[in-house]
Amino acid sequence: MEKFANNPMRFSASITVKAIIIAMLTIFMIIPSFMIRELISERQKRSKETIERINEKWSRSQTLVGPLLFIPYQKTFVDERGVSSMRTQELCLVPEDLSISARLYPEERHYGIYKTILYKSEISIEGTFPADALAQIGADSVFWDKLSVSMGVSDLRGLTSKIAVNVDGKSFEAVTGGIPEIDNAVSAFPGRVESLVGRRPTSFACKFNLNGSSSIDFVPVGKTTEVSLSGAWDSPSYIGDFSPEIIAAENGFEAKWSVLSFNRNIPDSWTDRQGLRQASHFPSFGVYLVEPVDHYQQNMRSAKYALLFIILTFVVFFFVELLTRKRIHPIQYLLVSAALIIFYTLLLSLSEQIAFGGAYLIASLATLSLITAYTYSIFGNKKQTAILSGTLSALYVFLYVTLRIEDIALLIGSTGLFLILAAIMYISRKVNWYKQDEI
Repeated sequence: MEKFANNPMRFSASITVKAIIIAMLTIFMIIPSFMIRELISERQKRSKETIERINEKWSRSQTLVGPLLFIPYQKTFVDERGVSSMRTQELCLVPEDLSISARLYPEERHYGIYKTILYKSEISIEGTFPADALAQIGADSVFWDKLSVSMGVSDLRGLTSKIAVNVDGKSFEAVTGGIPEIDNAVSAFPGRVESLVGRRPTSFACKFNLNGSSSIDFVPVGKTTEVSLSGAWDSPSYIGDFSPEIIAAENGFEAKWSVLSFNRNIPDSWTDRQGLRQASHFPSFGVYLVEPVDHYQQNMRSAKYALLFIILTFVVFFFVELLTRKRIHPIQYLLVSAALIIFYTLLLSLSEQIAFGGAYLIASLATLSLITAYTYSIFGNKKQTAILSGTLSALYVFLYVTLRIEDIALLIGSTGLFLILAAIMYISRKVNWYKQDEI
């Protein structure tokens, strides 16, 4: 490499011109950095599509609504002309008390390089319907053969066992259908229920096994709804309109919800099923089985630092060039930045095959080795090469720590950037920029 002092083209060797060229190269490298993000987004989208296909064969996320009591009855109507007619209506009652206990058994399912979270579950439901169920319609007008205890299950393919609904101590096998307003429903038809005629609550209970994927939700239709949910998963995310009481568990999680009638905007009863037409707007709650940060999220977060890595690497090269008086051609800057960009493609491809930590280690070591060898071929000086290699190593360690510490990533990132800027200002404090321009 020639020294600046031996270069006849002083203008082209001007430090200001070189700084402008480096700035233009940095702007140019914005294009591949955005291309990396697009690549990550494309791979993430493909992953989601593959996961949806896996879930489609197993069962989708589950939402449970009910049980609800549907009482069809006959009512006399008189029109404006005084002509009476008999019409069939249906009264829907929500449970007085509703208690649900569910245990999830999550498992990871792989399809090629993609992974999804599925679960099996054991669900137990019990409760009571109000004692005065027939007070507003009368027992004589009820069509007992069509009376049903019905429950909505968002994906019936997840049911792996028959459902027997116990009503006042008698067991009735549930069948699909029974709620036209809910696409996926199971209903039991207990016939004449004597407790509805009397003045005591009508009890109900059922147990069944349900498969699902990713999440499970419950709609608190009861005037008092209590849900206990547990599972062998270390990183659950609690979702929905109500927060649970978290109970310490050694292996997995355990949570409880308690929702009262005045906590939710669900009517206690309705006729002609107009209440169910608003079912999609009913409040719900549950758990979402997620990984804290999957490798695509980590790749995307790391790619956002690509331009910063390029800028800081260019700054280190620039100061080495400034202090050693050795020229570095813009093409050499470009090749180093290309190596930094390729790091992200290596990281993405490797993290789809192995754990993100191992992928990061391999990709960063490969990139550091390449840049270190190339830097030594430029400067021919071990000290200068060690400075650049050590700086890049510190940057990669800093990035990894930032990616792993999710909750305080912004604090760590902003503090690190502040310290880097302080170091650059400290190193450049005695540089005579005007004198350098005259070289």
